[in-house]
Amino acid sequence: MTTRQIQTIILDWAGTTVDFGSRAPVAALERVFAAHGIQLSSSEARKDMGLLKRDHIRSILQQPRIRKAWAELNGAAPGEQEAELLFREFLPIQSGVLDEFSDVIPGVVETVSTWRSYGLRIGATTGYTKALMEIVTLHAGKQGYAPDVSVTPDMVGCGRPAPLMVYRNAIETGTYPLWRFVKIGDTPVDMQEGRNAGTWTIGITRTGNEVGLSESEWAALGADAQEQRLLQADRVLREAGACYTAPSVAECTPILEEIGERLAAGERP
Repeated sequence: MTTRQIQTIILDWAGTTVDFGSRAPVAALERVFAAHGIQLSSSEARKDMGLLKRDHIRSILQQPRIRKAWAELNGAAPGEQEAELLFREFLPIQSGVLDEFSDVIPGVVETVSTWRSYGLRIGATTGYTKALMEIVTLHAGKQGYAPDVSVTPDMVGCGRPAPLMVYRNAIETGTYPLWRFVKIGDTPVDMQEGRNAGTWTIGITRTGNEVGLSESEWAALGADAQEQRLLQADRVLREAGACYTAPSVAECTPILEEIGERLAAGERP
């Protein structure tokens, strides 16, 4: 198998391996902001998805509409103190919804099993904290999905787009060089994380944040609407640094074969 040129796959969690549509973070963020009188839209919540959640909340507070609404309600624009307050409130709310939104995405268990049969190591990075990931990994493990290594931002001191979580995966799996790694995720910062680490990158469209629909919502769309959603997600992820895109993890194996062939020919990401 030409995939033997690859050593390690680094997978994202929400929207990539679990939580079809990456709905858990959106649900929690909407509830946190609603408690302060601000109705957050799905698109506002999804902007900058994949960041460490503290950084994600900071980013939301800097969006012009949100910043203006906060100032009108509270008499002053939000700053670091408000971001920390919302992050503290976010954590228990997110914990409370993770069981509802942590189902493994169809095809992931079987695909990862196939990759392991090729001798590939399976790592993971996320925007969730270690405490939140304990809930997700427990739920996913019961459904048959467990990476060899899973690294969170609080384990390395920062989140995406910095490459440190990928580096920690390399250390924990004992594999290198990083040009023999493939990072797979569904957000622009996933792609930036991989490129900053020096890996190949695959952006996930249909099951991920850029489409942002549950499995049933996706199935209810007409073919033309589905195609437009996929094209838009493809554009965003490629602009962020995706070497390839795929609708789901289950459809990435042919891409790994191609990457293996390119590596065998001496190409680098």
